[in-house]
Amino acid sequence: MQAEAATIAPSGAAELVRRAAALIFDVDGTLAETEELHRQAFNHAFAHHGLDWQWDRAVYKDLLRVTGGKERMRAYHGRRPIAPPLPDADIAALHRIKTAHYAELVETGCCPLRPGVIELLAAAKSRGQRLAIATTTSHGNIDALLSQALGTNWAAQFDAIVAGDDVRHKKPAPDVYLETLARLKLDASSCVAIEDSANGLIAASRAGIPVLITRSIFFADDDFSEARAVLDDLSELGSAKPEN
Repeated sequence: MQAEAATIAPSGAAELVRRAAALIFDVDGTLAETEELHRQAFNHAFAHHGLDWQWDRAVYKDLLRVTGGKERMRAYHGRRPIAPPLPDADIAALHRIKTAHYAELVETGCCPLRPGVIELLAAAKSRGQRLAIATTTSHGNIDALLSQALGTNWAAQFDAIVAGDDVRHKKPAPDVYLETLARLKLDASSCVAIEDSANGLIAASRAGIPVLITRSIFFADDDFSEARAVLDDLSELGSAKPEN
């Protein structure tokens, strides 16, 4: 059983969030439980491309340790020793098909934001806090999700939006968070990162940012002992009573 002795209660987490100059959000698993849709979209792309690959949930959960869709496909392909190398052009084509199908799935409205997300965004804005996104996913995937959930003008709510392709190294490297801090022109200690995975926790921590974890389906059993707070979902922030 993982140790979380260093974490604080929901009331302390709510205070941590209230005091932050900026809240920096991961996307997949944090804002919405998107990973199952991603898995379905990958399998659609494989079938469309004539590959006999089929990622079930157990395989996909393991592959999520590799950040980035194209990187994930390369990692899976590398585990098949008798397969000839898959050209970069094929990987890129697969990823385009996957991304397009993911957008189609999201547009059906089947993937709402997780509990407490909309309320936290509204509360942060009312307090004058800045909002940012730091994610491994692509700009297209972010837009597909948040256009559906927050409206076509969703990007105006965020002061910085940094995606995986904007930086050299993806999570657990700190690059995406360091770039976000640079765009916000804020010190790491004045912000709070909201994540759902160990890779995200490591990335934000390496950038010096305190981390609040909201557990998601695929990463619920990750080690979050280094997080400042661990919640089941962000609705716990709204129901928490301030500490005396």
